[in-house]
Amino acid sequence: MTHTTIDEPTRKASGAVVPVLAFAGIVVAVMQTLLVPVIKDLPQLLQTSPSNATWVLTSTLLSGAVATPIMGRLGDLYGKRRMLILSLSVMVVGALVSAFTDALLPMIVGRALQGFAMGAIPLGIGLMRDMLPRERLGSAMALMSSSIGVGGGLALPAAALVAQHADWHALFYGAAGLGVLAIVLTLLVVPESPLRAQGTFDLPGALGLSVGLVLFLLPITKGSDWGWSSGTTLGLFAAALLVLVLWGLMELRLKAPLVDLRTTARREVLLTNLASIMVGVSFYVVSLVLPQLLQLPSATGYGLGQSMVVAGLCVAPLGLTMMFTAPVYARLSARYGPRTTLIIGLLVIGAGYGGGLGLMSAAWQTIVTSVVLGAGIGLAYSSLPALIVGAVPASETGSANGLNTLARSIGTSVSSAVVGMVLANTADDVGGTAVPTMRGFHVSFLIATGAVVAGLVFAFFLPRRRPSAHTQLRASSEEDANLARAEEALRGFRGRVLAADGAPVGRAKVTLIDRHGRQAGATLSAGDGSYRLPVPAEGAYVLAARAAGHGPLAHSASHAGDERPVDLDLSLPGEPVTA
Repeated sequence: MTHTTIDEPTRKASGAVVPVLAFAGIVVAVMQTLLVPVIKDLPQLLQTSPSNATWVLTSTLLSGAVATPIMGRLGDLYGKRRMLILSLSVMVVGALVSAFTDALLPMIVGRALQGFAMGAIPLGIGLMRDMLPRERLGSAMALMSSSIGVGGGLALPAAALVAQHADWHALFYGAAGLGVLAIVLTLLVVPESPLRAQGTFDLPGALGLSVGLVLFLLPITKGSDWGWSSGTTLGLFAAALLVLVLWGLMELRLKAPLVDLRTTARREVLLTNLASIMVGVSFYVVSLVLPQLLQLPSATGYGLGQSMVVAGLCVAPLGLTMMFTAPVYARLSARYGPRTTLIIGLLVIGAGYGGGLGLMSAAWQTIVTSVVLGAGIGLAYSSLPALIVGAVPASETGSANGLNTLARSIGTSVSSAVVGMVLANTADDVGGTAVPTMRGFHVSFLIATGAVVAGLVFAFFLPRRRPSAHTQLRASSEEDANLARAEEALRGFRGRVLAADGAPVGRAKVTLIDRHGRQAGATLSAGDGSYRLPVPAEGAYVLAARAAGHGPLAHSASHAGDERPVDLDLSLPGEPVTA
């Protein structure tokens, strides 16, 4: 039998924690966007066929999709900071492997290792959840969630500049340098999370999920090459379905599964992940369409004839606007909740794609489209972790956000495959070269609009959260009130840890013990003394609390197992603990 363990953090979270974690997310996004400027040149650079060259991109996508939920679970079990550093270290190794080769196979291996870093996003969100006071958590998670778009938007013109004026291997040296810098900053600034989940690592579950995801994503990314009705494509889809069903049945039987499917099947978690897939689809369409439209020669009659660098600069506002929407999200979400913010973001994305259908005749028009879409995608992406965090126990934050990031990855991979197929099937043959047409661009924007509509349907069915009067009185800020609203949905205990004189006690360790004497959960109180602990089931529990300078406390309580939280303040004795 395994139990939850908690290690004391080595230091308190400083004000630099959020920027450092966001920088780690941006580094991961830079790694993803690195080869976008040279995609069309990869076959010549690697001396291979276009079909084989696509594996340089596919390998990153597949490894990222597989690593994301696994690293989230490992972070919950063994330390999120430790796994974040491991993810970034593997990325650095992969970048160096790619930097020293011109051969296809080593390049694919290096890019697969770089994709491993995708786990940094959910790990960073989990660290923020564990360490930050509630008044800072909303905007911090929004910034971390948006970092994937920010990094992509900033990296595109920078990578284009390097690829146009230097050897393309310099892109990988730059990515490795950024990865090393992110590791050093994380070691210096970010403390380890004190929270640990119960159980051991589910290796069979990890292997089953990996095989199932590879079998599912391979035909999505290669279906346009193999043929969507070919035996290979259909056979892989059938195999993926079989493997994932068997994997799910196995996970439901385990006491400590890689993915708690019962939690994942909760209405709020399931609908949020489905909406995430649609946001991922809409995000990637603009990244595929606008750079090509801008770089096509004006002789086509619709191409804008811009250089690689100018095209990158025109699309860069997409990421910059996502970054600036993080504080806007915090205010909107505090007043209306993350569900409403997600709906607003999707409506803005829809407006961006709808207006973009008529704004394709000048470079400045693509900038307007990028700004509008960046604002909408930023709001939507920022809402997703808040919805997940409000629906799962603290010990499952890493793995739950890992699955949410996986959902976005599935969305981007579906988008890449479908839009690539549309552009290929509508292209004109000019001197033996396939040239995308305006019709293909329009159809791609319509596909993105359809994904937005589907995302809105899922978002509207998300449960509403309304704060109680008690929650509003305890909220210390607008963001705090918003997080307290999400707290209402979790069954369990909540309250404040107080000193003998009634003063709040921050960073007190509160442990939940079930009737069998096993540890069922643990947390640290916030700066205002507030805590919350979800319960796995109805029954009798003991809440144990301790803090430096105070005596320990053990308080018996019971929970009926319904969705209503039990309010319970814990008053610590005044006598300090002596060694």
